[in-house]
Amino acid sequence: MEEKNLLPVGTVVMLEGGSKRVMIIGFCSVEKNSKDIYDYSGCLYPEGLLSSDEICLFNHSQIEKIYHTGLIDEEETTFKEDLYKAIKEIKEKVENTEE
Repeated sequence: MEEKNLLPVGTVVMLEGGSKRVMIIGFCSVEKNSKDIYDYSGCLYPEGLLSSDEICLFNHSQIEKIYHTGLIDEEETTFKEDLYKAIKEIKEKVENTEE
């Protein structure tokens, strides 16, 4: 999970090795049957979310190109500040349990 660099919901990207664009629809997603936390959840663009089976999970480092950046306003900025605080708290808890 990369802090302070997360793109807003609605951002349209191409992932490395991809052939179809993806739109960011969420953050901090965990894959079923795994403990891996991904930076983003996304759906195909322009189709949108047609089925929950079609959600893809990916990290910021996998983004090859940004086609469109989603809305950044006061509400989004406040949400991201709260999200970064929560991520920091989760990381601290995980580090403390590993000791």
